[in-house]
Amino acid sequence: QLHSDQDKGDGSLKYILSGDGAGDLFIINENTGDIQATKRLDREEKPVYILRAQAINRRTGRPVEPESEFIIKIHDINDNEPMFTKDVYNASIPEMSDVGTFVVQVTATDADDPTYGNSAKVVYSILQGQPYFSVESETGIIKTALLNMDRENREQYQVVIQAKDMGGQMGGLSGTTTVNITLTDVNDNPPRFPQSTYQFRAPESTPPDSPVGRIKANDADVDENAEIEYSITEGDGYDTFGITTDKDTQEGIITVKKALDFENKNLYILKVEATNTHVDPRFLYLGPFKDSATVRIQVEDVDEPPVFSRPAYIMEVKEDVPINSVIGTVTAQDPDAAKNPVKYSVDRHTDMDRVFNINSGNGSIFTSKPLDRETLLWHNITVIAAEINNPKQSSRVPVFVKVLDVNDNAPEFAMFYETFVCENAKAEQLIQTLSAVDKDDSYSGHQFSFSLAPEAASSSNFTLQDNRDNTAGIFTRKTRYNRHEMSTYFLPVVISDNDYPIQSSTETVTIRVCACDHRGKMLSCNAEALIHPTGLSTGALIAILLCIIILLVTVVLFAALRRQRKKEPLIISKEDIRDNIVSYNDEGGGEEDTQAFDIGTLRNPEAIDDNKLRRDIVPETLFMPRRTATARDNTDVRDFINQRLKENDTDPTAPPYDSLATYAYEGNGSVAESLSSLESVTTDGDQDYDYLSDWGPRFKKLADMYGAMDSDKDS
Repeated sequence: QLHSDQDKGDGSLKYILSGDGAGDLFIINENTGDIQATKRLDREEKPVYILRAQAINRRTGRPVEPESEFIIKIHDINDNEPMFTKDVYNASIPEMSDVGTFVVQVTATDADDPTYGNSAKVVYSILQGQPYFSVESETGIIKTALLNMDRENREQYQVVIQAKDMGGQMGGLSGTTTVNITLTDVNDNPPRFPQSTYQFRAPESTPPDSPVGRIKANDADVDENAEIEYSITEGDGYDTFGITTDKDTQEGIITVKKALDFENKNLYILKVEATNTHVDPRFLYLGPFKDSATVRIQVEDVDEPPVFSRPAYIMEVKEDVPINSVIGTVTAQDPDAAKNPVKYSVDRHTDMDRVFNINSGNGSIFTSKPLDRETLLWHNITVIAAEINNPKQSSRVPVFVKVLDVNDNAPEFAMFYETFVCENAKAEQLIQTLSAVDKDDSYSGHQFSFSLAPEAASSSNFTLQDNRDNTAGIFTRKTRYNRHEMSTYFLPVVISDNDYPIQSSTETVTIRVCACDHRGKMLSCNAEALIHPTGLSTGALIAILLCIIILLVTVVLFAALRRQRKKEPLIISKEDIRDNIVSYNDEGGGEEDTQAFDIGTLRNPEAIDDNKLRRDIVPETLFMPRRTATARDNTDVRDFINQRLKENDTDPTAPPYDSLATYAYEGNGSVAESLSSLESVTTDGDQDYDYLSDWGPRFKKLADMYGAMDSDKDS
């Protein structure tokens, strides 16, 4: 309550309030000055309120006293329970931990005033999780309370912790939280095989690195603590089998290291050991972290192909052995207990020429064709051995046959020798050095001897000197040679080797006699120059000759076609040209038709004979119709026409319509005058055409035409 000394109780003063919560949380009675709270106050929201109060004259509104400030403090009561910082705690500790091992610390807070009473004093206790864990009441630290807790027995624990204020006394408020505790794994369990003996079967045909079986030792631990390494510690199959670890399944995979053979050994006994790879020294007292088991592997018999006594065979044979000679033997046996018989054959894909054959029963290889070391030194064939009862069971072996050399080839010149000798050569002059080769093989080196053939030794104009180093020289025997007397000499040379049996051959050296200058340089040899083998080959010469022949044939054909085109007439008629001269059915276009022929010549019989124009083309100069002089008489025109007719008969190139020109001119002073129908129309009087009948059969049609006209007029 507020009260002013100026207040006389007559209601003249008025109390007003301002500050924190004035008018909302706190109100004042303006008449009495009583201050009241309108709502429940919470110290945890605001513990202190500062207010200002003043008394004023109700009528004037002026303060009668200075403003007063006062503080309202909220006293705490225990109205808040402790709250943990997390709703759920998660923690983990290794299994087999000692008692008192720290697990986790939980924390709870109380919103009440810690300075006022015990409202904010919190103590911790465990409601669930005993006897495995405990909690410190002051700090909230959770520790292990039981020795040797084993993860393999129980892995998860749920602990409930309570926090209570008022120091844990009666009437205090409390809150709880849950702590999930997980035991982590340690390597405290050794691997253990579920059985002491394992049995597997493996066919003897199992290839190396193939699996035979799987075994597994169980380990209660997890992750790296359960990793196991398998090994074969002893047994009669230590070198035959191996074992590896499957990292995903922790199984031991037994594999074959080398080929199995049922006939040699059909049972193997192994001792396999499983060991942890990560051992914790703290738990060695629990025993050795490994275990062992016995593995028995039974090898099963399968039908195997024959096996050769060697992986490959090398045989040698001389090239002169007769056909059907045995050069060697291959041997193969069935490794199975049944010992099935074997037959042999040669793979013909490796002996396409069938040079060799084999005895199918005993495997002896013999020749079926002659051999030649110089053609082929090595023969590589493949022999097949197959079981008679089961031919699918077969095996192969390579056989390498080396053909040994015998002296069956005579030596010969190393090259073709064609030399020359100068006409002015001197005696004992070297003109050529010879060398020889031999296809045969000589282990001690070839040694050739050279000599002239007996028939040329005494009568030859040349001598031969053996140099004893597989070469020989040809020397002149006389001074000066004459190429006109003898242009070419053929010198037979005998070459022999020193092998057994001795082989020899006779080779011929061609020596040409040539004209030379004073230095011995060849100028010419008879009628032709010396041809060296380095010239054009025969194939090249033939190709050049064929090209020349084809070119000549092309030129001849082209010329013939050109000539044929020139002689071919432009107009080809099925009728003979002479027939056109005597047979015509058209009178023509009359005197005005000057395109088909030149009528100027007929109009002027004395025209120059040499000035002939082609009738099958348009002439360069067209003759315009002009009046010509009258011919001397009809005889001249007839002779002229006959002359033209003869020319046309003898000219094969004249077109057929040239013959019309011979009748284009009727002659000057004709009895019938003009034959033109156009000109006839212009005449004033009638004409008598009876004379046409006297002209013969050629004018019969014309006479009939004009005779009929006269008859019409008379009628």
